[in-house]
Amino acid sequence: MQTLPSALPPLLAQAIDASSNGDAELALSLFAQATQDPEVSASAHFLMGAEYAAMGKMDEAEAGFSTAVLLAPGLHVARYQLGLLQFSSGRVAAAFLTWQPLVEGDPETALCQWIKGFAALAQDDFATARNHFEAGIQLNTGNPPMSADIQRVLAEIDQLVATGVVPGDGTPGVTESETEEGDQAHVLLSNYQTQDPIH
Repeated sequence: MQTLPSALPPLLAQAIDASSNGDAELALSLFAQATQDPEVSASAHFLMGAEYAAMGKMDEAEAGFSTAVLLAPGLHVARYQLGLLQFSSGRVAAAFLTWQPLVEGDPETALCQWIKGFAALAQDDFATARNHFEAGIQLNTGNPPMSADIQRVLAEIDQLVATGVVPGDGTPGVTESETEEGDQAHVLLSNYQTQDPIH
């Protein structure tokens, strides 16, 4: 699941180093400069979006991901992250519209499996969601931080099961009296924030 050019230009490499060292301000400045290079502009916008997401600045993150997808529609990880951000902010229809090209592609990819997991999650079908999320983790051999994000979603599902918000078998079944708690299931990622670098 490659997210970057195989040979990084110096500016982009410096930006990634700055990000890894926790210097977000320098990283963002260098990513912004790198966007001027047509060869890596899409990747730079994507990485800038990821940096903003890590800072909790979701509007700026969405702008970065959106620009990356516009510049390079085949940059699948940027498209996935854009949809995930939309999903986590409650714009489920927009998320699945963004994700549609990924779902229409090879079903045996981590991204496709995870998107199917989120589709099941939106229907409170936690057992099916878990199956897809775990299948995606198995398929993802090239980007461990993305699997770590999904592991956090699985942990949240487990917590909901443990507190009785979700039936123990993970199937749909929230009663009217549980509506307020059940709503938590729809916002599992409402505070979505990438904890690890995704590059």
